[in-house]
Amino acid sequence: MAEIYGAPAPGVRMFGWAMLAAMAAFLANAILTFWFGFPGAGAALSGGGARAVLQVLLYAACIGGALVVVQRTGGRSLRTDAELVTAINALLVRAAFWVVLLVGVGDAAVSFLRVNGQLAQVAGETAAGILGRAETRGVCFHVPLVVLGILIGAVTRGIGFLWLSLLVVAAELLIVLSRFVFSYEQAFMADLVRFWYGALFLFASAYTLLEDGHVRVDLLYASLRRDRQGRVNAVGAVILGMLLCWTILVLGFASSSSVIVGPILVFEVTQSGFGMYVKYFMAGFLGVFAVTMMVQFVAQFFEAVADARGEAGARQTHAEMT
Repeated sequence: MAEIYGAPAPGVRMFGWAMLAAMAAFLANAILTFWFGFPGAGAALSGGGARAVLQVLLYAACIGGALVVVQRTGGRSLRTDAELVTAINALLVRAAFWVVLLVGVGDAAVSFLRVNGQLAQVAGETAAGILGRAETRGVCFHVPLVVLGILIGAVTRGIGFLWLSLLVVAAELLIVLSRFVFSYEQAFMADLVRFWYGALFLFASAYTLLEDGHVRVDLLYASLRRDRQGRVNAVGAVILGMLLCWTILVLGFASSSSVIVGPILVFEVTQSGFGMYVKYFMAGFLGVFAVTMMVQFVAQFFEAVADARGEAGARQTHAEMT
């Protein structure tokens, strides 16, 4: 693979994989801090105790492990790494698609039964009480669907989020038919459209970046040679792309009231009593956006450096084919 696609670049590979490892450690530390009561890695310098030190060591272990793997696979080329990182990202997006599909359909069904007074008849009084509260619906109903969605995403192939556009159209069509034909409309129907549309917009961003389908407002880039385009993309991936993703993650997980973690901790819902209980998921969409974009920016960084070095094997994007 290295002989076909170019010479190894250990320094570039170490930077990219260390960035992904640091993000994984950051997310793991966020889970430990907000859901398991750990003091946070920053508390290691202010008397946080052994658990805070453990969180610091988690960063060292993840980054160190990434560097060791890079060293042991020294013959791997940048384009090979880019393909691997893109495959990992495709897995993440597939899992996210199945999660929002299952949660959307399941929560809409529960809301439909609840608004029509049939939930207790179908599920029983106890289950109806559980599903009528945001916290218990999230833990007892949403979490199993999330796990199932991740498992399905792990064993399926294809870019699942492409189907979200069809689902959004179907949900909108359902609203039109039910409202103007049957004079029936409920809050959960509009919630489902917003839920799936938000997922479509944010989950598709990494795929758009992969295929170079985003809008470039420039006067020079299109006329540059591929090696110079590679330099531009490499710098942009680090300074603009990765920095933006880190900004979203750091601000989103800064405290228990931050824009991402805050709604998830309290299972935030909309004010409409019979709407869907998925508003906190939409806060999580922003985190998924930052993670998938970070992963794809690392893949783009590898590809861009390979282009800048004039290596063979450059992939042709949809934008270039059109």
